[in-house]
Amino acid sequence: MSGLLRIRAQVPAPILEVRHALTDPAALRVWLAEHAEADLPHSFAFWGRYTPQGDVPRQRPLYADDRTLRFSWEIDGVETAVEIGLTPTGRQTTILTLTQSHVPDWSEVVAEVGLRSVLATFWPLAITNLIDFLLGRELTPKCDFTSPRLAEQVVVDAPPHEVFDSLVDPGKVREWFGAPLEIELRPGGRWAMGGFDREESTAKIVDVVPGRRLDLDWGSFVSSWELEGSEGRTRFTFVQSGFDEDNPPYAGWLGWLSAVADLRRFHETSWTPIWLQSDIPGMPEDVLVLASEQPTGR
Repeated sequence: MSGLLRIRAQVPAPILEVRHALTDPAALRVWLAEHAEADLPHSFAFWGRYTPQGDVPRQRPLYADDRTLRFSWEIDGVETAVEIGLTPTGRQTTILTLTQSHVPDWSEVVAEVGLRSVLATFWPLAITNLIDFLLGRELTPKCDFTSPRLAEQVVVDAPPHEVFDSLVDPGKVREWFGAPLEIELRPGGRWAMGGFDREESTAKIVDVVPGRRLDLDWGSFVSSWELEGSEGRTRFTFVQSGFDEDNPPYAGWLGWLSAVADLRRFHETSWTPIWLQSDIPGMPEDVLVLASEQPTGR
């Protein structure tokens, strides 16, 4: 089954700057895709290794004005409709609303059924990189859909013990990741986004070295997080391994990359959650915590 994906985010930038980043091909090639062209209303497309089924351009513009961009995007033989709307909420803030049709429901996204299952996590990473682009911050690595290698490294401007604590403390995880966490912090214990009753989001802790390392076994792959400190900063290496390389878990990888972007902002900025709404068809109501329900500072 499929339905409508709907995401709303607070963008700390004026509407004119946001629209320019959405429609300027040079900007698009930084925060969104390897290749892009945009000459509205005549053309709008992005493709390349950071785009699902990105071997060729598969988008065409449908409508554009100062506050709306609408385009079709054919994925896996299905023509989806994407709309991005911008609403100014102040001189320096804009609400971005994105919808896309024909997105698989929650159960198919979690099971990574079909090419379109990545869309629910593709857009959160894209939007967080859009925001960091507008703020002049270093972007979070994108997902390379042409490679089975799921390994990246970022530097977080905080010491390792603080970064590690934000990965295992349920209150802090709820704040930056936007999801409840239950954890048994020991080898053989459980690490569960959404609670232990959600089997699809529960992993077994294989190894834990407080402040330095955490390995999680999800059944079909293993996540390894390693932290190394230097001068008050943390080199954070994260790897997914043990999966079928003919079918890499790109949807989950995209979700983790977008989470890393939020983790970096949590430690490096005056923290304010950006997410106002994230509706995947069929998603249980208590999976995510909206910005309106989050604390406003640490």
